[in-house]
Amino acid sequence: LSLLLEAALLSLASGSHHPFYNGFYYNHIMNDKGNGQEKVVYFNGAKLLVETPKDPVYSFNGGNVTLPCYYHYEPDLEAKRKIRIKWSKLRDDYTKEQDVLVAIGKTYMAFGDFRGRAHLRQAGRREASLVVSDVRLQDDGKYRCEVIDGLEDESDVVDLRLQGIVFPYQPPRGQYKLNFHEAERVCQEQGAILATFNQLFQAWSEGLDWCNAGWLADGTVQYPIRLPRKPCGGLQLAPGIRSYGPRHRYLHRFDAFCFSSALKGEVFYLDHTAGMTLEEAKQSCQEAGAEIARVGQLYSAWKFLGLDRCDAGWLADGSVRYPIAKPRANCGPPEPGVRSFGFPSKGRFGVFCYKER
Repeated sequence: LSLLLEAALLSLASGSHHPFYNGFYYNHIMNDKGNGQEKVVYFNGAKLLVETPKDPVYSFNGGNVTLPCYYHYEPDLEAKRKIRIKWSKLRDDYTKEQDVLVAIGKTYMAFGDFRGRAHLRQAGRREASLVVSDVRLQDDGKYRCEVIDGLEDESDVVDLRLQGIVFPYQPPRGQYKLNFHEAERVCQEQGAILATFNQLFQAWSEGLDWCNAGWLADGTVQYPIRLPRKPCGGLQLAPGIRSYGPRHRYLHRFDAFCFSSALKGEVFYLDHTAGMTLEEAKQSCQEAGAEIARVGQLYSAWKFLGLDRCDAGWLADGSVRYPIAKPRANCGPPEPGVRSFGFPSKGRFGVFCYKER
């Protein structure tokens, strides 16, 4: 009997080239005509379809956002059904998903960093939209809306993009001093996070040109070049993102590309006639009911609020910088940007402060 059973299993394995799903659902089954063709069988007699926007949904740090998702059947079903809805956040390479929320009817549970910030909007018929409040920098990315009806399971993807800016960052001790984990930390200290490749690519398309290699969130090391030149990959290479690929996260050291979003508050400049030391600058911001601004906050104020100041000021990391939205004489290069004086050990300057609204 065992030999006959083994022979039967081998015969089935060798004679079938059709996909077999051993999960929530089986979308296809073999027909009985023996011609190798497949037909779709929907166990409830209707096809489940899930739809989300094809264009990205934009938000900003601290804002509220709705990721639209709707489902329907073809042909339509009038009867109410017990639907399970699951939202997940995808990695750039689609290899791993982060659970965001699971719901059955009006009962739902959010997970991890989304607990207390995520819920379903089901105002419309067969709506499964995700609402996220107090949006954070790390919320940027792709989200899967999955609808499960018995044995059927369909999904679609929404792209959430934060309005933000990518900026290169070197620590006070100089170029190429950061391993991956240190790069993560210094970006967080500057009110930012490590940028993703998509964010760096967007910044490059908007004009970012930087010849120093820096860490990205996926552990790769890359840098954006608009104007090819010999020290930056050579004159023969076309403009684009140069990549060193994945590097060892502890042993290898580079700079960092940080990503900061629009601000909930404002950045303003303070000065004294004789200037201030760094400690005096911090005290001045506190007396004004604010705190000394971080690098990411200065970049965000420059890009989104048009901050333009031709006076150098201290920042929280001990650097001295100033933002120029309208280039003019005696204010640096002819392009808009945030200028840097580095990390002076001496000197007296003004200060950029940040205050939440």
